[in-house]
Amino acid sequence: MIHRFAALCICVVLTFVSSSAIAKPPNFLVIMVDDLGYSDLGCYGSEIDTPNLDSLAMNGLRFTQFYNTARCWPSRAALLTGYYAQQVRRDAFPGLPEGKRGDRPEWARLLPEVLSQAGYRSYHSGKWHLDGKPIETGFHRSYLLRDQGRFFNPHVHWLDDERLPAIKKGTSYYGTTVIADHAVRCLQEHAGSQSEKPFFHYLAFTAPHFPLHALPQDIAKYKDRYHQGWDKVREERWQRIKEMGLVSADLSAVEEEIGPPYHFPDHLKILGDGEVNRPVPWDSLTPEQKKFQADKMALHAAMIDRVDQEIGRVLKQLKKMKAFEETLILFLSDNGASAEIMVRSDGHDPAATPGSADSYLCLGPGWSTVCNTPFRRHKTWTHEGGCATPFIAHWPNVIKDKGSLRKTPAHIIDIAPTLIELAKTERFKEWKGKPVPVPPGKSLTSLFQQDAAAHDRTLWWSHEANHAIRKGDWKAVVSGDDAEWELYNLETDRTETSNIASANPDKLDELKQEWTSLRDKFYRIATGK
Repeated sequence: MIHRFAALCICVVLTFVSSSAIAKPPNFLVIMVDDLGYSDLGCYGSEIDTPNLDSLAMNGLRFTQFYNTARCWPSRAALLTGYYAQQVRRDAFPGLPEGKRGDRPEWARLLPEVLSQAGYRSYHSGKWHLDGKPIETGFHRSYLLRDQGRFFNPHVHWLDDERLPAIKKGTSYYGTTVIADHAVRCLQEHAGSQSEKPFFHYLAFTAPHFPLHALPQDIAKYKDRYHQGWDKVREERWQRIKEMGLVSADLSAVEEEIGPPYHFPDHLKILGDGEVNRPVPWDSLTPEQKKFQADKMALHAAMIDRVDQEIGRVLKQLKKMKAFEETLILFLSDNGASAEIMVRSDGHDPAATPGSADSYLCLGPGWSTVCNTPFRRHKTWTHEGGCATPFIAHWPNVIKDKGSLRKTPAHIIDIAPTLIELAKTERFKEWKGKPVPVPPGKSLTSLFQQDAAAHDRTLWWSHEANHAIRKGDWKAVVSGDDAEWELYNLETDRTETSNIASANPDKLDELKQEWTSLRDKFYRIATGK
């Protein structure tokens, strides 16, 4: 009886703290990065210096089972709508040929338009990768950097939906810094003329997506750090992950036969003998390959370090305008680290300094395997390495158990309903007289107070020939049109090391049938049929 009474008191206190702390709708700062792996931040086990994000984590929450769609543009659609990308025609999947990056249905409004009902001002800085443009879809200010292949001299970028001139090589322009510059300016303007209104700022860095372009001073910091090789770095990250309590499982085996998802043999010739398109043992590499590969990881680390530095400037502005305490900050990645190897845009000059505008390098599967530690596979795959990434929530006014972990599974489709609930508004339930489909996302607000005791949630994935479904702790996943589905229990095997499909055929059939049922449901929603 005493224990039950104590538990009841705790619940009452938590409810009081929660309701009183969020009486005023908070500001929202949602920070998304591109191609960042599960263990690429210091607070998730990395050796890369990320003090600003680490501070947010230590004074907020880290989610250990947060998911995305395993690819960039579907994740961005899910973030800003609260729907699976297939529901809003932003990714192709079986039975919907027009779905490949197609236009959203008219009823699928973006977050800024919904939040405007509650008086929010909305700002966008960085990558877009959606149909339409930011201002025309509800944002009040925007700097859109569309040119993914040039961090130093983009050809395609917009300010408030007006195209800007191309940047020439040799200037001081660097995409990550310019994106943060715009975010700081928007916050300054908001503090100066719109301070009575809450804001939503969508800060979408293009880094650390390839090409691996980094500033010289950041590269110098890491130039000697990765000569020990990817085998040792991966093991070191795994030890830190275990010490932090992020994942309790066995470290997944390196899949040496898994290379880039797309094969460009001509591009490999351009890159030269130093490039390696498989995660083979480090000791099997030649001295030339070891140097080439170590240099690439130094560039990846430098790009992440710079993102953290620029986030620090944005946080400093929030503190200066006395908005830091009342701003919910969410940090996430659009997918896992990438195993891709290719040459685009201005091409690659083998004589150019690695990381400069005249170089075009990609991380590749050796280091991507490290960045996605402890999981299997990479971006585009729906195994954990492709779709499970860091998620940090920081909100001083509400989150009291600072530095805690949240092990309840969550998904990028949950961000929109979270912000909508906290803004004390509602999504559009009708559009032009017709009912709007109920979105699948769930608000995360209760998790800001305490972890869920149990979960039986169903999550769904489909990208290219990679499909998956998770129901409770059971996950079925397949890679390839002719491949066999695999089955895992993530409670005991989060790293998907032991395929138990043959021992549990009924469970596998159940999950496959539910995956197909949801696919058919999403087709009907996307097409209106």
